[in-house]
Amino acid sequence: MTPISGRLTGKVAIVTGGGAGIGEAISKKFAKEGAFVVVAGFAEDPVGQVVEEIVAAGGRAVAFTGDISHEQTAQACVQAAVDQFGKLDVLVNNAGVFPATSTLDKYPTEAFEYMIKNNIYSNFMMTRAALPYLQKTRGNIVSAGSEAGHMGEPQNTPYGGTKGFVHAFQRGVAVEQAKFGVRSNIVGPGPIDTAWTHKETGPMDSKMEKLTVQGVPLGRRGTAEEVANVYAFLASDEASYVTGATYFVDGGVTISKGPHGDEVPSDLAKEPEGVLALEHEKDGHTEIRQQDAGHMA
Repeated sequence: MTPISGRLTGKVAIVTGGGAGIGEAISKKFAKEGAFVVVAGFAEDPVGQVVEEIVAAGGRAVAFTGDISHEQTAQACVQAAVDQFGKLDVLVNNAGVFPATSTLDKYPTEAFEYMIKNNIYSNFMMTRAALPYLQKTRGNIVSAGSEAGHMGEPQNTPYGGTKGFVHAFQRGVAVEQAKFGVRSNIVGPGPIDTAWTHKETGPMDSKMEKLTVQGVPLGRRGTAEEVANVYAFLASDEASYVTGATYFVDGGVTISKGPHGDEVPSDLAKEPEGVLALEHEKDGHTEIRQQDAGHMA
């Protein structure tokens, strides 16, 4: 992972939730592209190990530990980047949690509150703390959304709701901060090959895990590196005309109808009996009519 003169050379970036999963991939990708990286996470996260690995590969990184959903900690994280590297160019709001799966009527209140804290408060606090410095560098923000924030998430509707907030919030930031030269974009991962999407290491049961992968047109989970590649583009000057955008890295989930119809009992899947006298429901030509062919040449 030897750093090269890459697309992020000389830029200073904070990556929240940077010690594991997609966050680790973002931290290492940014370092490889020449950025100075603040790898932020909870004290129990392997942020120090990720920093050691980046430095051993020739990159530059420092660790920051703390709960960034708190205002003072978020400010301290931003200040740590400025104190260490002199400025801030990129804020990556990657931190988030996926604590439980259940139908809404049985969803634990504490899990919902945990997501509000870590998926919403952390994004808000870090964004607000970083903006004065990003305005100075005409920097940018890239936040972790989700295909769930676009379509909703069965078996975890509150999670999709928290990501929906991030989508709308950061689009508002993009418009509001454009006059300062600050861009804000969203990366919306689909099923990625991390702990979250495996029944052995995350909240999904075997049925949900199977349905999640079945719903991907490309037929597989994505990799954390594939997601990090999109973050690197959006954070770079190559994306200088991109703001307020959501880039889905989901293998086509958001354009697919998915496998969920298989879950509906046969008695509920029956078409209702109509009352209208419809005689031509199955009529109509879908092929090109002979008389129209010449006009399309």
